[in-house]
Amino acid sequence: MALSSSSPAERRRTQQLLIALITRLHFYVGLFVGPFLLVAALSGIAYALTPQLEDWLYHDALTTENPSGTPQPLARQIEAAQRAAGSFLSPAAVRPAPEPSTTTRVMFAGEQYGPSENRAVFVDPVTLAIRGDMTVYGTSGVLPLRTALDQFHRGLLLGDVGRIYSELAASWLWLAVLGGVFLWWQRRRGRQAVARGSQRMRQRHATLGVVAVIGLLFFSATGLTWSQWAGGNIAQLRHAWGWGTPSVSTELTASSHDMADAHAEHHGATMARMTSPAVAPQDFDRAYRAARAAGIDAGRIEMIPPVDANHAWQIREVDRSWPTQVDQVALDPNSMAVTDRADFADYPLAAKLTRWGIDLHMGILFGLPNQLALIAFASALATLVCWGYVMWWRRRPLQADKSGAQTLTAIFRRLPWRPRMAVALVTVALGYALPVMGASLALFVAIDWARWRLAEAASVTHIAET
Repeated sequence: MALSSSSPAERRRTQQLLIALITRLHFYVGLFVGPFLLVAALSGIAYALTPQLEDWLYHDALTTENPSGTPQPLARQIEAAQRAAGSFLSPAAVRPAPEPSTTTRVMFAGEQYGPSENRAVFVDPVTLAIRGDMTVYGTSGVLPLRTALDQFHRGLLLGDVGRIYSELAASWLWLAVLGGVFLWWQRRRGRQAVARGSQRMRQRHATLGVVAVIGLLFFSATGLTWSQWAGGNIAQLRHAWGWGTPSVSTELTASSHDMADAHAEHHGATMARMTSPAVAPQDFDRAYRAARAAGIDAGRIEMIPPVDANHAWQIREVDRSWPTQVDQVALDPNSMAVTDRADFADYPLAAKLTRWGIDLHMGILFGLPNQLALIAFASALATLVCWGYVMWWRRRPLQADKSGAQTLTAIFRRLPWRPRMAVALVTVALGYALPVMGASLALFVAIDWARWRLAEAASVTHIAET
């Protein structure tokens, strides 16, 4: 038995079965996951176009009428935004105008807004005119159009439940791509024949997949980092290996309290420092000057005031184009001394790659060339899915035979026990690391097993009748 199992003929048979297993799985992924991949690709194309669309749609809010004038202090700009918003609470964050022709963004938090949402008032820094008032989303501060497209791309506007769709697409995309490349390589070696009627389209399908392989694998990898379940596993792994993204601590230490108390007492304001966390508009100008002196030199920055008396200011760069500027500092509210800092140059390589990968996926790292590349790869993915369905439709007469050889179950049962155990172990490991893939694979197997059982029953009935 041992000699027989290791013979060249047996190895060839095992290899053929494994190829058949990959072929069948590739077909199932295309058939069942294809619609989700298509939606992700088309919505991704729409998202990639948003920078230009937003510049046109929100032009008045983003630009000023008099770019040549002298900007007013931040305090006056914030007071103008407070009057317009009807709220004299401290802003949740402020983004000073990055260029002479652009507006300052003053953001207010409130219970009426959803998670990660703020109300943004856009102020002309020269005339103090209110140029816009709208809801912005996330740390990127994206505007309503991009927010809607982003939430549709990630979760079909269905919240956390809808995010399963995008995780399903990202979880299977890399496996479908690698499986397709493997099958293309096998056919290039002449190991498998192709049905004459669909040969030309299959060749185009395979060639396009190979050309786009890098971009499609990139979509899958970066998409998984944002996903709900697999993304959580990736975050735990990065944390365990020390690959997390550095951030400043805004919590003031005991020594910071001592310095702040002494400084406040010197000005006769010890009790106010400990009991009133309110931030005056003038404090934003002080924090701005201190941050610039500390080396925060990007044009685009965000200023987040202390949440209470025990926390510091957080001033961070938010320019994610190339070269990336995302340094940040924490400032003591009284002395404006730097209590902590995190410079992008000191990030671990994995954290830098994560930052660049996310920004590439969003189309902001290299501007227009980045957007065009995303559109090209997403268009390739949409084309691959559509061609896959056309091939399946054309080959339906050839698949009319419902023999068990066309099922994963039948192929798996014919494998020798060692390859069978290897396949099972790899499947369990992937299902654990990518839970949505694991759950969907269980569904695939259940459907496949039912087809196999029906085929077996039909075969027994046919034999009995003859």
